[in-house]
Amino acid sequence: MNILVINCGSSTIKYKLIESESETCLITGTVELKGELSDFRKELSNILDGVKKYAIDAVGHRVVHGGDQYNDAVMIDGHVIAAIERWSPYAPLHNPNNLAGIQAAQSILPDIPHVAAFDTAFHSTLPRRAKTYAIDHSLAETHHLKRFGFHGTSHQYVSEKAAEFLETSLANLRIITLHLGNGASACAVEFGHSTETSMGLTPLEGLVMGTRSGDIDPGILIFLAREVGMSIEEIDDFLNNNSGLKGISGLSNDMRAIEKAASEGNDQARIAIAVFTHRIRKYIGAYAAVMGGVDVIVLTGGIGENSSSMRLRILQRLEFLGVVLDQDKNADVNLEDSDSSVSDISATNSRVKILVVKTNEGLKIAQQTEALVKGKDNVDDTRRIPIAVSARHVHLTQETFETLFGNNAELVPYRELSQPGQFACDQTVNLIGPKGRIDHVRILGPFRSKNQVEISRTDEFALGVDAPVRDSGQTHGSAPITLEGPEGTVHLKEGLICARRHIHMHPEDARQFNVKNNDEVEVAIKGGARELIFGDVLIRVSPSYKLEMHIDTDEANSAELDGQCDAVLVYSKVECACGVLQRKRSRLI
Repeated sequence: MNILVINCGSSTIKYKLIESESETCLITGTVELKGELSDFRKELSNILDGVKKYAIDAVGHRVVHGGDQYNDAVMIDGHVIAAIERWSPYAPLHNPNNLAGIQAAQSILPDIPHVAAFDTAFHSTLPRRAKTYAIDHSLAETHHLKRFGFHGTSHQYVSEKAAEFLETSLANLRIITLHLGNGASACAVEFGHSTETSMGLTPLEGLVMGTRSGDIDPGILIFLAREVGMSIEEIDDFLNNNSGLKGISGLSNDMRAIEKAASEGNDQARIAIAVFTHRIRKYIGAYAAVMGGVDVIVLTGGIGENSSSMRLRILQRLEFLGVVLDQDKNADVNLEDSDSSVSDISATNSRVKILVVKTNEGLKIAQQTEALVKGKDNVDDTRRIPIAVSARHVHLTQETFETLFGNNAELVPYRELSQPGQFACDQTVNLIGPKGRIDHVRILGPFRSKNQVEISRTDEFALGVDAPVRDSGQTHGSAPITLEGPEGTVHLKEGLICARRHIHMHPEDARQFNVKNNDEVEVAIKGGARELIFGDVLIRVSPSYKLEMHIDTDEANSAELDGQCDAVLVYSKVECACGVLQRKRSRLI
């Protein structure tokens, strides 16, 4: 397919014509806008004249703000147009222009599909703790004052390229991605999901940028209004257009010019560089702490891809995290003249891989557009999926079990579970946390190769622990917990998780649903007391699995499913309650 990707900014229209199967860019260009929004149609007409020798099968549009409505790219219809308008006050420099470009392109090319790809979509998985501002709850809810994040298409693309380069799955990696250009942001990509990012309600928050301030004491804004007498419009212009590198250096927003001035002795240029790199290192340390470690650091964007000196400044003094840069490799990076879009600059003794990745947001938008147009993400939404409610439970190694129950102790089956070969045991253990304890938590058999304790968010607060949401088996860097049995006590340094909701499928089920292992889907709960949609439901495929969706007790309560809470895996008493697949996205490469 030939897909035209359009990015209508505040002063430019950037475009690429991409042949999606070969991932070849046929034509690329940038048009400077000299007039008002009404000139978009004229400029797009000129662009289309330049690409008219190629057939255009679809158009993918970059849209900056999609709010909390969209977690993936979508076909543009009246509802999407209305949503882009609704969120324009939250991105006044971007969304109106994005929308003008969409409407102009639709008027010129009315008979082909148009797709919106949102900067905010990749960050829709941010947990509540990461997206909530510490302000009055009712005010925040009324006005949608929370952290959305941006540059999502770039962060998603480079994290996927990093996993591909390392020949592993995103599900196994904790990645910090640094998009460093005139606009700059950091993202913690934990096992394929954005779990923290530096930009917030608007692109102003976070790292120091070319002309944007990044993080700033809100009291400064009050001071500027009260003591300096600046208006709201003047403060807006000050923070967005006259701060950041430009504001500190007093010279330019271009890092190349600032580095040159610094080398010639300009002290303000030197301070600008120091503040820029300091802020990034601070975020790297914070995100490593949030994820319980880091496996890969990715640098991208104009500065991240092209400035070896800035990469060196950013990555120095991080040896305590296992980050060791190879200075020769760093100096030799040249992605423009290389056949590869990825360069490894980590030293041989670096525990953390350091990669420079050439971002390609246009290609990612083209891929998302193609998937929608060809129906690659369509699923069978007619088949019903049984729902099982998973109460808190424990999986143990034989060694841990014997410590808790005595040498040569054996698992005593209590009842078989719905998944073949799995069973609930007669034995239970007590969970002991810093704040409280939960007694009589059932053990599931058979034995496993590593310990894993699965609880709900309600249990988490009862115990006084902070358990990450993880896929089953992903216990590295998870929370500690103490297990108490009749014959002993075991202090686990890790292993406590809140299990991600998921669906077990046999390969034949996966074929019929048009999904594969590690895809993510949305699931509509039908037939219960309350119908709702669960997002980010993981597909797990194995010949040993039986079709079944697993949710925890908190999730069952939100859907008002009447399950027997003292059981381990119990079908809802609302016998007609079931799950219906809505749509999917391929999360892992």
